[in-house]
Amino acid sequence: MPDIFLIPVCCAIIEHEGKVLIAQRHAHTSNAYYWEFPGGKQEENESAEECLIREIREELSVKIHIKEQLKPVVHHYPDKSIELIPFVCNYDGSPVKPEEHKKVLWIQIEQFGDFQWSAADVKVWEQYINRFRK
Repeated sequence: MPDIFLIPVCCAIIEHEGKVLIAQRHAHTSNAYYWEFPGGKQEENESAEECLIREIREELSVKIHIKEQLKPVVHHYPDKSIELIPFVCNYDGSPVKPEEHKKVLWIQIEQFGDFQWSAADVKVWEQYINRFRK
């Protein structure tokens, strides 16, 4: 079997006042209308942390502080394979301005199961719940 090229994608689990920020994808994107943790593709010669800070600034117009990295998740979609690298973060408290998403919501972790998630992000939130909420 040939090696599968994994696209490195970083995502932020942004915590604030007991809630977590989730983002809904636009209609014109893959996984249209599905929910995810915000983030994006890691560029060449960019660390995962640098990628995440840049992506969140571009997508949401906020500054984050990375607290901890969780275990990366590999997921194979029909058209691509990604390595989703999650980070638990907090942020500066400024207004969130979604530039790349249909909408964003602050939710309690107990509400994670109430949304239709991109498959890789399901693995991330399950890991997050198991790691931090035992």
